[in-house]
Amino acid sequence: MSILDKIKFPKDLRKLSISDLKTLNDELRTYTIEAVSKTGGHLGASLGVVELTVALHYVFNTPSDKIVWDVGHQTYPHKILTGRKNNILTLRKKNGLSGFTKRSESIYDPFGAAHSSTSVSANLGITVARDLLNKNFDVVSVIGDGAISAGMAFEGLNNIGHLNKNSLIVLNDNEMSIAQPVGAMSKYLVNLLSSKTYENFRDIVKNFTKQLPNEVSNFAKKTERNLKGYLTGNTLFEELGLNYIGPIDGHNLELLVQLFQKYKEKELHGPVFLHLITEKGKGYAPAENSKDKFHGVSSFDVKTGIQNKSKDKTYTNVVSDTLLKIAKKDKKVVAISAAMPSGTGLDKFQEIYPDRFYDVGIAEQHAVTFAGGMTTESIKPFVAIYSTFLQRAYDQIIHDIALQSLPVRFLIDRSGFVGADGATHAGSFDLTYLSCLPNFVVMAPSSGEELKNMINLSLSIKDRPSAIRYPRDLAGDYDIKKPFQYIKIGKGKIVKKGKRIAFLNLGTRLKQVFETSKLIKDQFKIESTIVDMRFAKPIDKLIIKSLLKNHDIFITIEENAIGGFSSQVNDFLLNSISNTPKISNIFMKDEFIDQSDIGDQYLQSGISPELILKRVSKLLKQL
Repeated sequence: MSILDKIKFPKDLRKLSISDLKTLNDELRTYTIEAVSKTGGHLGASLGVVELTVALHYVFNTPSDKIVWDVGHQTYPHKILTGRKNNILTLRKKNGLSGFTKRSESIYDPFGAAHSSTSVSANLGITVARDLLNKNFDVVSVIGDGAISAGMAFEGLNNIGHLNKNSLIVLNDNEMSIAQPVGAMSKYLVNLLSSKTYENFRDIVKNFTKQLPNEVSNFAKKTERNLKGYLTGNTLFEELGLNYIGPIDGHNLELLVQLFQKYKEKELHGPVFLHLITEKGKGYAPAENSKDKFHGVSSFDVKTGIQNKSKDKTYTNVVSDTLLKIAKKDKKVVAISAAMPSGTGLDKFQEIYPDRFYDVGIAEQHAVTFAGGMTTESIKPFVAIYSTFLQRAYDQIIHDIALQSLPVRFLIDRSGFVGADGATHAGSFDLTYLSCLPNFVVMAPSSGEELKNMINLSLSIKDRPSAIRYPRDLAGDYDIKKPFQYIKIGKGKIVKKGKRIAFLNLGTRLKQVFETSKLIKDQFKIESTIVDMRFAKPIDKLIIKSLLKNHDIFITIEENAIGGFSSQVNDFLLNSISNTPKISNIFMKDEFIDQSDIGDQYLQSGISPELILKRVSKLLKQL
């Protein structure tokens, strides 16, 4: 029996010797690799924190002591050690384990996480509540180097230093979030280190390291990068009111245990900032050698590391191809990513047009206003951000872009359901939060070809912002060699003519609408009309008016929550038409739907052909 077999909860872990813990690290790493090879998920980050996870649960009395993880990409070993080992193969599946921390899943998850840079603020909130209630427990947050570059993390650090609360912040610095971290954080000491004062600083650090434990000083001397870490800690973080320790080898289990014990025994006071250097993908050669360190993977072969991925074109691939095509003709076209060049398809743009590509890091708010500033000088920015992450920049979208009618072009990836990543990553609200804004053009393609043409259209929109939302899915009809086809703003198209029942579809559910239409014909002998509306705003009022003559049932379909495309149609039909038809709105169910396969999520939300047929049947009976 392996050591891991004996571990059900962290209390079992605390009975082990340091020697056994080291063996456990190897077993835990292997177990994680084997599990994710079957389920897919975020492997690289989890492999990098095995020693850290073991050390935290070994020293701290979890769940009484609270560990707040940032993002959640790195929590698979944490889940395995906290009573969820036997369910790990349900990871990211229906009724299974979430790919992120989730309060309803385990008492060992004190705060849910999936979006980045929240752990410091959550840590402080829990810490303040602890002190107000005169309770006695420790609070630790683990945040990555990419996440700590975001503004929210610094807001939390500033406040935690000001309040001077006893809490521990662990920076997991693997020099990589999803893409390479960018920004001033990683270049903080460039000017200092290139100046004549550098030698003086190096001498100070050398003298300082002599007073530290050998393990710390030896590791600090290994690289110039870690020497910079001392200087950074003694300037930036100390100025924020934090007690900085580091950089420390994040894979040195004995040292981690020693440091955590010192904190636990109150030898360290106030807010402590512990800087760890780790390796993303640690212990698995294919991950270590991969460009993205196996950040997010599908199922894969453990021996080779080869992933099971479709080679068919996705909507994201269409974006990549099309931007390259228009950028070749127009030198004012630039692309902006918020730490997701590969995920949004901008990595090829980055390779070919490095001087016209900008990765701003995990800083969606900045990305939006940054793009707005560009447009004032006639540059044509395309901002590619996942729908769920664009939510973080809503005030900037309203105040800095829409209010000023600036022609920023938003490419909104991962709209609608996203399957295994669940509710935290679903693009459920973009049609709602964008369609209510004045001065916005909001589009949704039904195919890859439509997406290509919409991107080309957005390039010609110079008097207001525009947005195109598309799913994490295969693109279907698409040919990069085909010339662009002109699309008029606000103009839909009838793709199937019929009578009585009119489907107003927005986006990529068009194929399923055809399936529903067939079911209606089979059951009721009615040939329904199908319209690809293309635009959530402005909607095609003329095409709707034309259908009123021989249609008495209108059904809107969108992969979005309440208040989006359907609200635009309802407002027109109910307030501008005297003889209002029967209207039924098909959209996402008013609840957060957990991870599952996308087909099942459609069923749960009522956007499947069979469930739409039931809605139509009720309306026909009413007539």
